Amino acid sequence: MSDDLRWNKIFGAILATLLVIFVLKTAAAMVFVTNPPAKPGDAIAVQLTPAAGPADAPDTPPDWGTVLPTADVAAGQAQSAKCASCHNFANGGPNMTGPNNWGVIGRQPGSKAGFNYSQAMTDFGKKVPKWDYDHLYLFLANPQGYISGTKMGFAGIKAPQDRINLIAWLRQQSSSPAPIPAPNPKAAAPAAGAPAASTSTEGGQNAKAT
Repeated sequence: MSDDLRWNKIFGAILATLLVIFVLKTAAAMVFVTNPPAKPGDAIAVQLTPAAGPADAPDTPPDWGTVLPTADVAAGQAQSAKCASCHNFANGGPNMTGPNNWGVIGRQPGSKAGFNYSQAMTDFGKKVPKWDYDHLYLFLANPQGYISGTKMGFAGIKAPQDRINLIAWLRQQSSSPAPIPAPNPKAAAPAAGAPAASTSTEGGQNAKAT
């Protein structure tokens, strides 16, 4: 009788142990839930870059002999309002945040008396003898991009016609307006597929001015 009781106790202990193992395994599965991926392998997020479209046309200076006679000078004067907070355009007017720009077309860059130019603009003026139509056209589009280091923080005038009109008005703000060259349409029309020739030795990345 005692042997039967002893074996019952042994079997009971084994069953209790198995029950505890089962309970622990079930509890662990409930706590640490794992969701297998729908597809094997690691998912890597990739941001696709859209294919580049056709390159923008180069911002080539126009044929001044053609565009200046037909430019809207009144619209150019309206454009000058963007500059009036820093520049005075009157004959004999004072320098402001920027230099007085009466007679700027034809004047050597960085040469207005009494104004403290940046070193970049001074260096630019040593290489470029005067502000001509081409240099002004490219500079006004992006001053910082054209002359790296210039004090002129203006973002630029992006529309070509707006710059043409402004330059036509600036030309008249002078005791001796710069002459208008003879028309030469081919000068502003590079062959299709060919890069436009630079009209400035100081433009773009080569500009190390003010």
